[in-house]
Amino acid sequence: MSTTSAHEVGNPAQDHAHGHDHAHDHDDDDLRFAVDPYRDWVDGEGVPLAEGFAVNLMETPVSRWERFGANGSVVNVAGRGDFLDMWLIEVPPASQTAPVHHIFETVVYVISGHGSTVIEAGGRRHSFEWGPHSMFAIPMNATYRYFNGTGDEPARLAMTTQFPLVMNIFRNDAFIFGTDYEFTERYGSDESFQGKGRMVHDKTSDLYKDFWETNFVPDLSAFSELTPLEWRGKKSKSILFLLANGALHAHCSEIPVGRYKLAHRHVGGTHIYPVNGPGYSLLWYEGDKERIRVDWDHGWSYSPPDNMYHQHFNLAGIPSRYFAVKLGSRRYPFSSRMRAQFAETPTTLKNSKYQINADQEDPAIKELYIAELAKRGMTMTTG
Repeated sequence: MSTTSAHEVGNPAQDHAHGHDHAHDHDDDDLRFAVDPYRDWVDGEGVPLAEGFAVNLMETPVSRWERFGANGSVVNVAGRGDFLDMWLIEVPPASQTAPVHHIFETVVYVISGHGSTVIEAGGRRHSFEWGPHSMFAIPMNATYRYFNGTGDEPARLAMTTQFPLVMNIFRNDAFIFGTDYEFTERYGSDESFQGKGRMVHDKTSDLYKDFWETNFVPDLSAFSELTPLEWRGKKSKSILFLLANGALHAHCSEIPVGRYKLAHRHVGGTHIYPVNGPGYSLLWYEGDKERIRVDWDHGWSYSPPDNMYHQHFNLAGIPSRYFAVKLGSRRYPFSSRMRAQFAETPTTLKNSKYQINADQEDPAIKELYIAELAKRGMTMTTG
């Protein structure tokens, strides 16, 4: 087995011929073909577009983003698919963003800094404080602002959004960011914005049973509601989230010390945010002789392309966690493929090639992991 660093892998999006023509006037709109409304919008926002197989969000360049009254960039990781993207917002010290609302969902993960968010929806005002490893959801079309609570460091927040899907349908940002309709069924309780939630159990599912319903988790690195997920790896834990009554799925998984997850694959678009590390992931398509390696820690993000196997390895001296966001929640799966994934059983899991079990694994994968642990004076945990 050979591996290639993600830093050596190009982004297929960079090779795409977008065919933008910003010199055209409105009368020429009907003469354009193969139009990409999403990329046209990104180009028109005047902020950097970061592309890559894996992106270090701590160091991603940002510039003034007038829409937010702060700094930011758009991030397109290689496996994001057609429906999701990421917006990186940097709030300067002792500053705040402009109020924004929009008719698409977003889930936010805090990369750095400390501050607060104010959300106004349905005549109610919610305020909560966040720091690194915080996660929260913005309900559909709720007005929100980010406040940097410190005077000496910027705060960076990564927003996984459905904007590409919505923009490519409506092609009108004045409507997307300007309509005032209130989606009151999505706002949730006051407690859901206070770091509280409730455990919901899906009795119809064989594999995905436990869900935490909330809008805000103050610290994913210390969140105590993870439950065993042994079928993904010995001693593994995970919790799936139901957020803002929406179609964005999220989960937080934990890899024990000296262990790794079983390889699996699924629909593309999952944005992965390591909560703590270090660690690495291997990615490959069925039949590939070479695997791509992504080394990660908190602050990085990557997205396995559609149907690409990926496997996560813990190199830390503590249990390692990662947070993932994708389109298609358990309550609202969105697509037939997500509906099928949530309907997996132990039998279909074994026969569908969705997951590679330990007895089917290439021995070189474990050999590499043992060698990486040895470099750090660690050994693989067994039993």
